[in-house]
Amino acid sequence: MSDAALLSLTIFTPTIFAVLLMAFDKKAEEGMRVFALIGTVCTFLLSLVMWGRFNSAEAGYQMMVSAPWITNWNIDYRLGVDGISLPLVLLTGLVSTLAAVASWSIKEKIRGYLILFLMLETGMMGVFLSLDFFLFYVFWEVMLLPMYFLIGVWGGPRREYAALKFFLYTLVGSVLMLIAMLMFYFDSSKLAGGKGVFSLIQLTEYARTGGFSQTNQLIAFILLFIGFAIKLPSFPFHTWLPDAHVEAPTPISMILAGVLLKMGGYGIIRIAMPLCPWATQYAAWYLVALGVFSILYGAFAAMAQTDFKRMVAYSSVSHMGYVLIGLAVWKIDETGATVRPDHWLMGMQGGMYQMLAHGISSAGMFFMVGVIYDRVHHRDLNKFGGLMQRMPWYSGVAVGIFFAGLGLPGLCGFIGEAFVVLSMWNFNPTLAILAASGVILTAGYILWTIQRVYFGPEYKGPHGEDLVDMNGRESSVAVSLLALAIVFGIMPSIMLDVMNPTTEALTQSLSDGYDNSSKAAAPQVSLK
Repeated sequence: MSDAALLSLTIFTPTIFAVLLMAFDKKAEEGMRVFALIGTVCTFLLSLVMWGRFNSAEAGYQMMVSAPWITNWNIDYRLGVDGISLPLVLLTGLVSTLAAVASWSIKEKIRGYLILFLMLETGMMGVFLSLDFFLFYVFWEVMLLPMYFLIGVWGGPRREYAALKFFLYTLVGSVLMLIAMLMFYFDSSKLAGGKGVFSLIQLTEYARTGGFSQTNQLIAFILLFIGFAIKLPSFPFHTWLPDAHVEAPTPISMILAGVLLKMGGYGIIRIAMPLCPWATQYAAWYLVALGVFSILYGAFAAMAQTDFKRMVAYSSVSHMGYVLIGLAVWKIDETGATVRPDHWLMGMQGGMYQMLAHGISSAGMFFMVGVIYDRVHHRDLNKFGGLMQRMPWYSGVAVGIFFAGLGLPGLCGFIGEAFVVLSMWNFNPTLAILAASGVILTAGYILWTIQRVYFGPEYKGPHGEDLVDMNGRESSVAVSLLALAIVFGIMPSIMLDVMNPTTEALTQSLSDGYDNSSKAAAPQVSLK
């Protein structure tokens, strides 16, 4: 299989299976579920093939695909993968497969649900593999509509409100991204014979050589950051997230927390930072401070919740704050030189690793909440208790997954948080101490939740007779996520080695772009 076929099939295999689902009789629900699961498994296997072909020693894009698409506007069908996008492609394939297994709990309108589910996976894969800004934007929008309907049709009692709120927030971010994209397109026309470009490779090189003015960078960075911070999510753009999570069905909550939030961080590191290097440094302190505030705010908000699922949703706001900090700990001295670039590199790798770890632990936490909700049909933390006695197998696995979210050493959540906090000390010791205190708060609300739900007095809520332990299907999802949390906790080099060359090259490119933008150097690159 050629590289072009591999990347394209990874994106469009779910869509092919979605179209083929139309041939099933609507009563063949079990067959449709199995067929959709096969589609997600095939996509995940293709991502593993991509990993096998990837040369982790190279920093640049690999397996690139480029074909003319809309030639009048210099828009190409351009794909590629590097050390930043590959881990997220693998995460998308994995979480989608496990969410497909979890989708056996969906009982209504099965075919419509599965078609939208598979189209959502195509949109997510396309975002992580696109190297053309216009194509990236198309896949970003493709992802929006399936998620809107998956929440609005198969969600909880307030599903219409949650779906509309998600749609409006994301749409606002998309409009801001569109404005920034057009700014870059028309600005780059100065070096392309009167026509701009959408190629992220060419735009990044243009920015590295000082092509975009400081004013344009700052305006574009603000627009892009708001658009991506909505998805991240970061305070104060996070308010759609708890409602969406609470109302979404369990498999969609897994994808929402495990993959969709990572698209915000990916957009910042793939587009906002490389295209606006001067603005990134200019805004660094504000970004780090915002990340610290998100950590503390999300932790305190999670501690105040009585809805199990809403508590986990606010924990995502807190944990994703570490991602924002890790990407932004870029400090320069009075001469304009980067102070301790090794610390900045550590922060960037920590932020990237935190995205992967959170993708595993948060998907696991939402799944474990969904398991108990399917039995008792409520999520009131004050009505739980003593589940360890009634459901020992479920409770033991759930505690392990929640410990991964807590950041316990030896599990996946520890590595990214530790890297980020260590890198922050050189940037600002006070902010580093505040961020580290978020770890203590996280331990507080997670341990308190474990005490209330799995230990403590005997369960006295409704449907207590239905509290039976996990079946084989549920166990396969939960154990898979716990095993991955352990593996990535004790062997972080599996992904860090893949990320390292690309993140090193990115930090150098950003430094060059800042220097050239500061000196107002004339760009020397041709974009023809």
